[in-house]
Amino acid sequence: MANDQGNGLADNLEQMENNAALEKQLAEEKNKADEYLDNWRRVAAEFQNFKRRAEKDKADYAQYANQRLLKRMLDVLDSLDAGIKAISEHDKHKPWVEGMRAVERQLLQIFEQEGVTPIELADKAFDPNFHEAMFYEPSPGAQDGQILQELQRGYMLHDRVLRPSRVKVAKGT
Repeated sequence: MANDQGNGLADNLEQMENNAALEKQLAEEKNKADEYLDNWRRVAAEFQNFKRRAEKDKADYAQYANQRLLKRMLDVLDSLDAGIKAISEHDKHKPWVEGMRAVERQLLQIFEQEGVTPIELADKAFDPNFHEAMFYEPSPGAQDGQILQELQRGYMLHDRVLRPSRVKVAKGT
């Protein structure tokens, strides 16, 4: 009987050691699971951020994809505008002049539909974000940095400068 009790005690001790080992192993596995869950959450968050960035990049690309073409078309608009300004008083009412004006209106309408708008200069001070100073000129009565004349019209494409306005700027005396 004493032998049975000794065996029972030994069995209990062995079972307690096994339980302790199992609890330790369970704790280690729980820590691993928590670590994996944290890593998964981090990767899931990074993936969501990646998706948002990709969607924004795609939207930006769609919005600004025509930028190069539109910029080149501005040169055509400038040439057309210069041609219209050069028309003599004698030719102003001829059909081909009306055709040129119709083409200009059509180009302006296309630009407007694409989100291209002129940079307005009325009573503006020089701003290097929107203007390119071609030269400075002393001008009595004008404030230093005031735009005196627009030499070439500038345009925005949505919220970006497509082409800066080329201007003559007043220089302080």
